[in-house]
Amino acid sequence: MTPSFKPEDEEAAYRHARERAEAIQGLYIHLLVYVVINAGLFALNWFTTGGEGGWWFVWPLAGWGIGLLVHALVVVAPVFSSDWVDRKTQKIIANRRN
Repeated sequence: MTPSFKPEDEEAAYRHARERAEAIQGLYIHLLVYVVINAGLFALNWFTTGGEGGWWFVWPLAGWGIGLLVHALVVVAPVFSSDWVDRKTQKIIANRRN
């Protein structure tokens, strides 16, 4: 037996799913840009120094990698989601009542 949803519930579920899909899409785009740009920086480093002048491309790779990791955590971990904010709000209200 499938549960019946009110139109408001279906609309809220759709909005939530859409927001989630957009967040995941944003992460994929960020990952793609990260790979393409850093591959270009590697190639630039290779062709200008041949590796003999040092591998400077690792510094933007590492710095941007940290940013990408944070982006991934925001998308994957529910800590920063609007659902988390709603749950935390309800918890704070419940604690004030006690």
